[in-house]
Amino acid sequence: MLRTTYQKVDTLGIEEIRRMHALFEANYAYSPLSTFISDLQKKDGVFVVRKKSNQEIVGFSTLGIYEFKLGGKKAKGLFSGDTILERAYWGSRTLQTAFALKLFIEAVKAPLTPQYWLLISKGYKTYLLLSKNFPDYYPKRGEHNPAMQALVSEYCEAMFPGKLDSAKMVLDFGEGANCLKGHVAEITPELRAKEPDVRFFEERNPDWQRGTELPCIAAADLKTFLRFIGPFLWKAMTKPSKGALQPAQVAGVSRARSA
Repeated sequence: MLRTTYQKVDTLGIEEIRRMHALFEANYAYSPLSTFISDLQKKDGVFVVRKKSNQEIVGFSTLGIYEFKLGGKKAKGLFSGDTILERAYWGSRTLQTAFALKLFIEAVKAPLTPQYWLLISKGYKTYLLLSKNFPDYYPKRGEHNPAMQALVSEYCEAMFPGKLDSAKMVLDFGEGANCLKGHVAEITPELRAKEPDVRFFEERNPDWQRGTELPCIAAADLKTFLRFIGPFLWKAMTKPSKGALQPAQVAGVSRARSA
């Protein structure tokens, strides 16, 4: 059994950080400890997934909370960073549940301020988490949304100036960019045939294997939570997983980088 808690970055101990880095290193092709720590220091907190039996860390997801001017208006953005869960625990909803609760808490703090989930994804699993659980998001299969595309461009320029290919709407950090190891998020012919959103992800980010990132955004304000995310959270808390694919299982959310 697992439990997930949210901790401020400055409360993490050395051994906790080393364990998190070891998990990260097992899934990313380029993972120096110095870069990992530098990225971690830019975040507000981290969801830490532990075994209840011995408190061993088996997964984590970092989170940055930012205030932006999106579309000329004040908005709050919750930016997901490194996300890893050991393969043995794929299917667990504990991390997703903790993340949904955090979205709700942050939305309640400023109920009249637009709130968004911001993410950049080099693997399809995080994109599926977006497409399966959020009604209003970009990019979305079969839907053209210039307003949300403009929001994506705004936050990419604020966080990663000069890295967005505005024609392709993909973040390209150049040769040598961090990329997922081959076993982490392979897209097989069977998966393409079964899941149209995976095909869409690959169409939008065809160079994902070399570390290009698909920037995404989802409305995650209080109204959205109560109408859509709340029912997901209730299901996650009351019904056991039956082994279905959980897009946040491992390394699906890409790292935040310095400009």
